[in-house]
Amino acid sequence: MNQTVLEGKKTVVSEIENKFKNSGSTVVAEYRGLSVAEVTELRRALRAEGVEMKVYKNTLASIAADNAGFGELKDSLTGPNAIAFGEDETAAARVMANFAKKHEALVLKAGIVEGKVVDTNTIKELSALPNREGMLSMLLSVLNAPVTSFARAVNAVAEARPADGAAAPAAEEAPSAGHHPSGGLRDRHGHRVLRCDGQHLYRDDEHVHSRQDRR
Repeated sequence: MNQTVLEGKKTVVSEIENKFKNSGSTVVAEYRGLSVAEVTELRRALRAEGVEMKVYKNTLASIAADNAGFGELKDSLTGPNAIAFGEDETAAARVMANFAKKHEALVLKAGIVEGKVVDTNTIKELSALPNREGMLSMLLSVLNAPVTSFARAVNAVAEARPADGAAAPAAEEAPSAGHHPSGGLRDRHGHRVLRCDGQHLYRDDEHVHSRQDRR
């Protein structure tokens, strides 16, 4: 084999291997039966999502799959295949699966997601997910929901509490008899009061009179 041709093939194998390893997701699909216009449409849809579609010789792609540690993928590398390499974990699956729904000639075969070879069922499941930004937005909404509720509850409790430093309501003081200059409590008649229960005054353990009597 011509050395130049051999080096060229090595370069292509290295390119495929790097794409297998570094892409967020990879989808292998057979495009037999698609028209030129349909292939162009597919490429345009993939490009809009940051996905690159390449067509390689299956022998070179198989060598690259082995080198990258994805030997299981080789069983799918037969026939006229197109390989989509996505920047995130869902874009390639989403575009390819949605296109296949409308164009039966595009047949999903296998893929690579998060460093693992996956089947068509997994690809279809991933196709239902939004892109990374959409998933982060959904996650943020889920995380914010309970926090918002918690914040509302805390604010409600804070608003129900008296402000810091507010004085508690003073207890009503029971009326008491006045102090006599000579000391001790005295009623208005000057009699010494030993105790008062709020309604009656007592002197020397005798009931003197009620508060009404004092008016």
